[in-house]
Amino acid sequence: LHQERRKHEEEVQEKIEYNDGKVEEVFSDGRRILTFRDGTKKEISADKRMTTISFSNGDVKKIMPDQRVIYYYADAQTTHTAYPDGLEVLQFPNNQIEKHYPDGTQEIVFPDHTVKRLYSDGLKETFFPDGTVVKVEKNGDKIVVFSDGQREIHTAQFRRREYRDGTVKTVFCNGRQETKYSTGRVQIRDEEGNLILDK
Repeated sequence: LHQERRKHEEEVQEKIEYNDGKVEEVFSDGRRILTFRDGTKKEISADKRMTTISFSNGDVKKIMPDQRVIYYYADAQTTHTAYPDGLEVLQFPNNQIEKHYPDGTQEIVFPDHTVKRLYSDGLKETFFPDGTVVKVEKNGDKIVVFSDGQREIHTAQFRRREYRDGTVKTVFCNGRQETKYSTGRVQIRDEEGNLILDK
């Protein structure tokens, strides 16, 4: 019964052949399929709310009832979805997902679940699966927050490591090193590593 009904729904009620080689078929269930000379097919749903275009190269474009436009690139095996609010999402065959937001922010989710966010003001944030977070400012300054609570700060002037016990070790661009321990002790070494202060 189900097969008979489906067969009836798919019956071509009308077939129109145009001078330019385009063929239009109107089905008993209300769908329309236009087939173009180059092999492209355009299917319009009975309620006219959904359109599917199948290109001869294997690409498929769908315009959904909620106004989403989903485009599948056959060669790259990549899906691009454009939402009415301006969000665009790309899904790659390796499971990488990229989101492009209307404000210029981009988010990339890599197959290993690392998430990278690129903001329109130049800030970059990367969230690693182990809990480590790396922030890179527009000026190149980098802050690394490790999952164990330690932090590293990289600037043009210095690299600093902040340990959980309160110890702070700084290496300046000229090679000088300064270590401040949580006990209050301070050690300074010159560019060659010679101890010049320990108090």
